Amino acid sequence: MSLVYVASCGLPTPFGEFTLHGFEDMDTGKEHVALVLGNVSARDNVLCRVHCECLTGDSLFSIRCDCGSHLHLAMQKIAEEGAGVILYLRQEGRGIGLINKIRAYALQDHGADTVEANEHLGFPPDLRDYTMCKSMFMYIQVSRIRLMTNNPVKVNALSKLGMEITERIPLETGLNDHNARYLATKASKLGHLFGKK
Repeated sequence: MSLVYVASCGLPTPFGEFTLHGFEDMDTGKEHVALVLGNVSARDNVLCRVHCECLTGDSLFSIRCDCGSHLHLAMQKIAEEGAGVILYLRQEGRGIGLINKIRAYALQDHGADTVEANEHLGFPPDLRDYTMCKSMFMYIQVSRIRLMTNNPVKVNALSKLGMEITERIPLETGLNDHNARYLATKASKLGHLFGKK
């Protein structure tokens, strides 16, 4: 993977004033960003979230998933701590893309769960790749993190890239009648950890 840093800017948000660092994967053309609050390079055990793009949840306020709630809670926790990082990766729909995600949602409307829908479309349950995270973390000079996630696959992937994860912090928010089955499937078929540290 050939990930290059492009530019940085200030990003005022309701949670605080972040710095947004932009990166481009020269092989795929995909763009990823690091959202940073405070002087993280001077800190140890930096509070962090690696968040994959979810247009429907993050921007359109969908409650079919818990993605938007996770992003907002992660930003809030980082603001409360006064420093932290969110790597925002352009991997919509666990890597299948926005249009295929809409197709998968249509299948879910007719009874498939999130894993069955992906497989019906010819995709594995999760296509995401985290290798770009290493270059992003290196640029912002962070190597030891407390990772906000429920996904042990993400923990293992980052550990294999050389990140030292000193703590996994559960993010449990956004449960509602529309996403209860989705979250249950993430636990039973994708190994997500709910109610556990």
